[in-house]
Amino acid sequence: MGASGPQDMSPEKARRDERFMRLAVTLGERNLGLTWPNPSVGCVVVDESGGTPIIIAQGATQPGGRPHAERVALVAAGERARGATLYVSLEPCSHHGKSPPCIDAVIASGIARVVSALEDPDDRVAGLGHTRLREAGIDVSVGCLAPDALRAHRGHITRVTKGRPAITVKLARTTEGFAGSSRGARLMITGEDANARVHLMRAHADAIMVGIGTILADDPLLTVRLPGLEARSPVRVIIDSHLRTPLSSRVVTGAREIPTWIVTTVDAPVEAERALVERGVDVMRVSADAAGHVALSEALRLLGTRGLTRVFCEGGPGLADALAQADLIDDLVLITGRSARGEGDVPALGLALQDKMDELSFMGEDQSGPDLFMFWEKP
Repeated sequence: MGASGPQDMSPEKARRDERFMRLAVTLGERNLGLTWPNPSVGCVVVDESGGTPIIIAQGATQPGGRPHAERVALVAAGERARGATLYVSLEPCSHHGKSPPCIDAVIASGIARVVSALEDPDDRVAGLGHTRLREAGIDVSVGCLAPDALRAHRGHITRVTKGRPAITVKLARTTEGFAGSSRGARLMITGEDANARVHLMRAHADAIMVGIGTILADDPLLTVRLPGLEARSPVRVIIDSHLRTPLSSRVVTGAREIPTWIVTTVDAPVEAERALVERGVDVMRVSADAAGHVALSEALRLLGTRGLTRVFCEGGPGLADALAQADLIDDLVLITGRSARGEGDVPALGLALQDKMDELSFMGEDQSGPDLFMFWEKP
């Protein structure tokens, strides 16, 4: 059977497909940060043979990237999958990796219809999965809730198409627009609700990234400290052009418990690298830019080769502006907090970031306690 799309459906059927696809996307989003280098896909198997659709099984890509969502859902469905509809947030894989192609499992299960949100841009898939399904006589519909799925899979898609992880920059500012104080005192800009929300964002990232300035000024832990989610602390990445990260810093003393990577330049001191490596830090070298700093484009491509798909940057105004200047920001989260009203003198938004915001799409805003979250993304 050929492909069908929203234009071929009744409004009622289109709404039903969107309902189950929304569940599939949500299931995949729950494991973001746990599945890299694989995408975190969601899958739902639905019996549509009666008057009322019945969810037979659900699945999501498991931590470590395997098994894939389709296999999880189909194993749970068993024989009930025969004749059912499978909703999946990304095209099922059609290539042999560390496990057989999901396409084989879908075809063998007897699934009658597949609703897929997106074609996978990975050259090993790139529509081949959908083609094989159609060749097997399965009805295939592609594009349901594509914008939602695209957002959920932005990390995977960016890594496949650009060779680097997707970058989300988070900045907090006072109501006057300041992110810090040049006098050295750390500003506590946001309240408990906003802080908890940021920790949840960390839990859904593959890595947290900061610059050496943040390490020297704040000595942060860069972990997830929400009750029950502590184990979801991602990789910690520090951009440190001259290897000034103190051996006594908390990211170094905890490097054997939480993976800690420092990206530095080819000319950084070898003795400093040796001391950091002895304490469990992974040091990586890239070229320097004209100013002698880490070449960010090269650094992010290196992180991509390491399998990272989603990096949450909390490095402050300097790193954010450098990323903006290099056109490396995919999502921006700007939090305006009320806890440090009347304090600070370091602007949160540099000139390059201000210019870049004109090219980003404003996605909306909402409150967390007294603090305002605003969201932008690259179109």
